Amino acid sequence: MSELVAFTTEHVCKLTGLSTRQVRYWDKTGFFSPALVDGYRSRVFSRIYSFRDVVGLRTIAILRKEHRTPLQELRRVGQWLKREYQTPWSSLRFGLSGRRVIFFDPITGAATEPRGKGQTVFPIALEPIASEVRAAASRLTERQAKEVGQIVRTRYVVHNAWSLAGTRIPTEAIWNFHEAGYGVKRIIREYPRLRERDVEAAIEFEAKRNAA
Repeated sequence: MSELVAFTTEHVCKLTGLSTRQVRYWDKTGFFSPALVDGYRSRVFSRIYSFRDVVGLRTIAILRKEHRTPLQELRRVGQWLKREYQTPWSSLRFGLSGRRVIFFDPITGAATEPRGKGQTVFPIALEPIASEVRAAASRLTERQAKEVGQIVRTRYVVHNAWSLAGTRIPTEAIWNFHEAGYGVKRIIREYPRLRERDVEAAIEFEAKRNAA
């Protein structure tokens, strides 16, 4: 897929089209909480979503925006899921009957309404949604042209160390390879995402720091 296997609330919003307010409110009310949670909500990265979580939230976003499914209906189904399967939205096949969400029993394949009534429904395919999220997640890791050769320091990224923009690669790591006799091309083999301008900028930056 991509090097991203854990997603912050910011990532989730970019990948699903949901607002930060929606995602946080759904987490707070227990409608949809991330796979990894920290009891201290004030901590950075206290709520981490898995890929399945993101697929589930994207599925809910599609139901809300494209199929006009009422939130009350989604909450009802969410409660049913927890009670009957304890399974995330991304792992069960489902469909729609009007604006009502219907799930297919994972064993029998029969359509099962959350209140127990079986019926024929319009199926919704989850794999295309997962593929869409997978592709979008990969794009999150792509660097912008303007980031190449830029040195930044970002809070909570590699312990606030100076690093190359759009990566988590500290300039000090590049300098250490340089000091060990590695040339630009050999350093790039160690860090394939980098460009020559990145390596040259990091070496120049660290040389000035060491000289100061």
